[in-house]
Amino acid sequence: MRFDQWTLDAIRAEGASMSWFEEQRFEWTPAVANALAQVMEGKSIVLITDHDRKWFAHYITASLNKRSQERPMIPIVCLDALYPHYDHVSGGEAIDMLVDMLDLTFKGEYFFWYIGRGDERRADIAKRNGSSLLWIMDESFQNAVRLKSFDPMIDIKLLQLYRLFDKTLSASLFGEIDVLE
Repeated sequence: MRFDQWTLDAIRAEGASMSWFEEQRFEWTPAVANALAQVMEGKSIVLITDHDRKWFAHYITASLNKRSQERPMIPIVCLDALYPHYDHVSGGEAIDMLVDMLDLTFKGEYFFWYIGRGDERRADIAKRNGSSLLWIMDESFQNAVRLKSFDPMIDIKLLQLYRLFDKTLSASLFGEIDVLE
């Protein structure tokens, strides 16, 4: 099944609670297709969130590979676990040094997944890399899922998007959809 049609069907299967995302799926499909293609190639996910979404980073890392998942484990790590001093990194040269460390650690086989406000310093590293998956707030950015941090339902929407991502990941791994079509 085509990925865009599968996504629409998956959104509609959730009922009215996720109808808000029907139009935004056009941002979703290319961004998530790129990320899932990288997962299928064996790349690791380096997860970065802004400070207000740290709870979500914990949720994702705890949920993505939970034992009840009947699929291969996905390599994911939170940047805070690799480099807890990231908040003190400023400027391009310091970010380059951090990227060099990640390149050595993962042999270049990783991509960033950023969730949070676009004006956060934590977003800069992911925005510099064209293969990043961006769920960015309060900013327009190419190949990114756009959200609003001031939306009173933002936490619920993030959980809904994660659920859709998780379903999409399983469907992709088990050959139900081809994200590269």
